[in-house]
Amino acid sequence: MANIDALIDQLQQGELAEQIAAAEALSREGHAAQAAIPTLVPLASSTDEELQQWAVATLEEVGPPAASQIDELQRHAQDPDDSIAYWAVTLLGRAGSQAAGAASVLIERLGDAATPYVQQRAAWALGEIGQPDPQIVAALQAAAAGSRPLAAHAHAALKRIDAS
Repeated sequence: MANIDALIDQLQQGELAEQIAAAEALSREGHAAQAAIPTLVPLASSTDEELQQWAVATLEEVGPPAASQIDELQRHAQDPDDSIAYWAVTLLGRAGSQAAGAASVLIERLGDAATPYVQQRAAWALGEIGQPDPQIVAALQAAAAGSRPLAAHAHAALKRIDAS
């Protein structure tokens, strides 16, 4: 098993080739790379294609974030960069009910028609949180009344929280 802290340092402070090697090594660590989530999310938008691909590969395999990472993920979910926001929203959804405090950020992203794939992911994430909170339900119902494919994601989320 790799030294995750050393790989995170390499991602943050290394030259590009070192960052790529660290992201690639982390991609093989699965859930053990969880501590790297806050560092990896911004790299999902790297201008270097190889670094971006390894960062995304790791995020795909890392599983849910730690509760201590929720606040930082909320900040990333508000990022104007679609790739960063997408991965932050995805990870908030993976956190399930422990990300309930992020619902307002997810509702905001749900209403952002300028970024449809982040919008769809926000609907999914709200369903994963699973809280039949009136604000969540109202936002999902409004999205469900709209056009596809967002409406389909919103309907699925409403079913997941049993609020349809």
